[in-house]
Amino acid sequence: MKPESSAFGKVAVLMGGWSAERDVSLESGAAVLAALRERDVDAHGVDAGRDICQVLEAGHYDRAFIIMHGRGGEDGVIQGILETLQIPYTGSGVLGSALGMDKVRCKRLWSGMGLPTPEYLLIRDEDSLDMAGALGFPLVVKPVHEGSSIGISKASDAESLRRGWVMARQFDDEVLAERWIEGDEYTVTILGTQALPVIRLETPHEFYDYEAKYKDDTTRYHIPCGLSPDAENGMQEIALRAFRAVGAQGWGRVDFMMDAEGQPWLMEVNTVPGMTSHSLVPMAAAAAGMDFPALVWRILRDSLEADA
Repeated sequence: MKPESSAFGKVAVLMGGWSAERDVSLESGAAVLAALRERDVDAHGVDAGRDICQVLEAGHYDRAFIIMHGRGGEDGVIQGILETLQIPYTGSGVLGSALGMDKVRCKRLWSGMGLPTPEYLLIRDEDSLDMAGALGFPLVVKPVHEGSSIGISKASDAESLRRGWVMARQFDDEVLAERWIEGDEYTVTILGTQALPVIRLETPHEFYDYEAKYKDDTTRYHIPCGLSPDAENGMQEIALRAFRAVGAQGWGRVDFMMDAEGQPWLMEVNTVPGMTSHSLVPMAAAAAGMDFPALVWRILRDSLEADA
């Protein structure tokens, strides 16, 4: 039975926050807020700061739509606050959010389950650089706890590996070096228990970086993705297994690289993906016949089912 908008009560659309992805979150949040209001939901935008506990208590909110990207919003922190305040919320819980945000622990879990993810090494200090280089160049160097490709670089030799590590450390004390996969980039949106149509990404950049994601209009998004039905179904199934493995739920996105032999490699899971005009989740939903207000309603509606 389809719920009425009043069933959600007073909804806080939590956006902004204090991560490096704050600006993207504010843009996503504005779009979500407008879509909920279009559906007559009593939705209120909340720019989450360090005083968020007091703000939520003072606002007497019945439910929260989390659209905070990165640390503080996508890593279990805001989820833990909402659990403590007994405010139901959208998306993954504390554990799924924390594991999904932590690239190293996420990859360890996938590897233990036999899911395909590239070889990697956690660079703890400068002495670890030689061990990382032993994985073989080229490598991807990235902060362990950041999203939106922030702080990511490609290392083709020992010197660029060191430069990449220094840059990534500006965003995170933990830095990951990962074997570079040469091939096409794909993404799979998860909505409830369903994997939406796969999107293939094409960018003139060396990889799908921050500029390609949010600023560059030359990025192309292919839906249909060009894979055979069997290959697309296989990627969707891996995405669902990877998503469930970390304890994620509600909605999210799983990113892949596919090598020249047609092997898909899991890169990361996003438990609060972007919802901007350039974002992939709304594109996948549109390909599945769902417009943006319907998508946002569905995400909020699923939080009702999580209460049950």
